[in-house]
Amino acid sequence: MVKLNSKLNEIGIKAKESASEFLKYESSSRNRALLNISEQLLDRKSEILDANNSDVENAISSGLSPSLIGRMKLDESSIQKISGDMIRISELKESVGIEFDQKLLPNGLKASKVRVPIGVIGVIYESRPNVTVDISAICIKSSNAVILRGGSDAFNSNLLLSEIIRDSISLSGLPKDIIQFVPDTNREIVNDMLNMNQYIDLMVPRGGAELIKYVSDKATMPSITGGIGVCHIYVDSISDIPMAVSIVDNAKTSNPYVCNAVDTVILHSDIASVFLDMLLDKLIDKNVMFKCDPNAFEIAQQNNKIDDNILQAEQTDWGKEFLGLTLAIKVVNSFDSAVSHIQNFGSGHSECIITSIPKNGEKFLREIDASVVFLNSSTRFNDGSELGLGAEVAISTNKIHARGPMGPDELTSYKWIVEGNGQIRE
Repeated sequence: MVKLNSKLNEIGIKAKESASEFLKYESSSRNRALLNISEQLLDRKSEILDANNSDVENAISSGLSPSLIGRMKLDESSIQKISGDMIRISELKESVGIEFDQKLLPNGLKASKVRVPIGVIGVIYESRPNVTVDISAICIKSSNAVILRGGSDAFNSNLLLSEIIRDSISLSGLPKDIIQFVPDTNREIVNDMLNMNQYIDLMVPRGGAELIKYVSDKATMPSITGGIGVCHIYVDSISDIPMAVSIVDNAKTSNPYVCNAVDTVILHSDIASVFLDMLLDKLIDKNVMFKCDPNAFEIAQQNNKIDDNILQAEQTDWGKEFLGLTLAIKVVNSFDSAVSHIQNFGSGHSECIITSIPKNGEKFLREIDASVVFLNSSTRFNDGSELGLGAEVAISTNKIHARGPMGPDELTSYKWIVEGNGQIRE
């Protein structure tokens, strides 16, 4: 067993003990805590914005990329949204204590399964302070304790938010130690957390590909893989072109820095010229850079679309998560070629078809292997709050235990309950 530093060991003990204590409380206490968090976020909004502005100023001066700065920045509207998410999570159906698969066995035993919390969730995340609140809320709703280790870039925001959450929990009568924040941004702490399998039951990384791979390789406890979103939209041979342009616009520009933003648009050759002409007109004004395959580049030139932001794609652009205002364009001659490209270059995150051919829509939904597959709608809907979960712990691309946006239900397991009146096994 790896020896942990004393502070981290203390955090682990508190989380484990509070997770057991948490089981004694009813859903009304958990929901009251969530409503308290909602109120406190608004009441202490100015403090939150001051802490966040300090983080953003430090990030700018240290040369952090615009995409990461965009992810870490909070404003009044984002705080209002997070506060509202707390209310929505409190209103979700209960995830724990639910009995299902009841059986009456031939020997008279009554057997059933009951939903239970996983226990202690560990979360290692980078530049998004909303993660502190979202994950804490989902853990509260599902009766789990959580150990949070945020990135150094948003340290002031994360520290204050964790204090607000703990204060809100105390007001509701719950043990505040169910929320543990690691106040140390030393990278060695990550290694220590990945060896805390005596305390942490599930590890969730929230960040870039490097962090997710590192956690997957090094964690001594089960971990969730996800968040790397190489997302495609395929526009089929018969499609509503204005609708398709609108969907691609939303999927790329509404928030280009997130994992559910589209990276590659695949066009059937039958509609490529008309679609690309409309798309370029709409998105060049929004400073989108296009990486076009030879066919798409030729179409752009034929349509007199000459611009510094229209470039020829390189092989490395396929299967790339751009996390910014860059969009790859590929033209194919068949539905099957589009599916093959997605199967070769997708990350299993979010994939979409825009089509007016019902059988092609059904075939795409059946054959594409991803956490969420969309028909005639934006990839940006692969999000816990958009799919009725209130928020999300992560977007899992695992195929075991949880897949897609993880809400309270995905932070539960089950145990068997067997009731008898003296039966013994022969």
